[in-house]
Amino acid sequence: MTHISIPSSGQSLPVYRAESFVVTHGANLGDPLSHADELMLDDVYQLSLTAIPEHLTLNTSAHAVLTVAPDSTVGQTGATIHLDCALTLMSPDGQITDALVLVEVDDAGDIDGIYLMPLSPLVPRTSYALVGIDRDSAQAKFAHLSSARFTRGTHITMSSGLQTPIEDLSVGDRVLTRNDGAREIRWIGQSTVRAVGEFAPICIRAGALNNMHDLIVSPDHRLFIYQRQDRLGAGRSELMIKARHLVNGESVTVQDGGFVDYFELVFDTHQIIYAEGIAAESMLIDTRSEPVVPHEVTAKLPDSTDGGLSGFDVTETLLDRPDATEILRRASTR
Repeated sequence: MTHISIPSSGQSLPVYRAESFVVTHGANLGDPLSHADELMLDDVYQLSLTAIPEHLTLNTSAHAVLTVAPDSTVGQTGATIHLDCALTLMSPDGQITDALVLVEVDDAGDIDGIYLMPLSPLVPRTSYALVGIDRDSAQAKFAHLSSARFTRGTHITMSSGLQTPIEDLSVGDRVLTRNDGAREIRWIGQSTVRAVGEFAPICIRAGALNNMHDLIVSPDHRLFIYQRQDRLGAGRSELMIKARHLVNGESVTVQDGGFVDYFELVFDTHQIIYAEGIAAESMLIDTRSEPVVPHEVTAKLPDSTDGGLSGFDVTETLLDRPDATEILRRASTR
């Protein structure tokens, strides 16, 4: 199949510049974070007290090339970003923090910047020993960041109207979709991760979007909203909105801490399904998420799995208001 990308919806990653994460003990004493070839196990790093996470926004081409988007706060627009490796860091109390290293290169292929993306929060002036460097798992970890994932217990609407917990679904089951009626599930993914940082799920509490029960999904999971009136000012009635952009600390919250069981549903094409009564996307197979799904599954899918949903994304700036969820709730019912 030919995998697609969604250039209209850049992926924004919270990163630190390499200069903010420096070796305080070990072989590379005094050096900032570097790429995998120059890293040494057991080196101890500390995050600068003045370090501030910045937003590295990336677009993805159909050839799986990551580039810096125009609205990124770091990096040169259009520059290529390489996903270098995954790191495992351990603090003095034995806590493990996973992180990704991303490398920006110029037109000549020379390194122009190195960024650290921790997958759970780092604390300034805390010592972090580098205990793992892994090139092989970096793609999969990155893919999970953009994957649409539901949590255990989420009720999915079947073609019969039955509400079934996602963990009870099987490949071949027929699910109700918004645009194409009943469609069979082609693959179900499952993983258990620490519910911290970029992997902490978002809870849309009952009633927030006219849902009967809480809906808990991964941060970048997109919800489909149909506005009867364009109260948000998006210029269109059909919207795709990332769950993380609705967080307001009240009706939509981050559930940080412990572990979370995530599930992914793949159909022949990208679909809008119903979870706890909310229209939400299935997993989109594109150049970012492909490493999560077995090749024998993707090889059988049609050439494009987008389903025509790539043009409905809402920018974060339109949602940067505490009453955004309430506006959407009202807009979808009146």
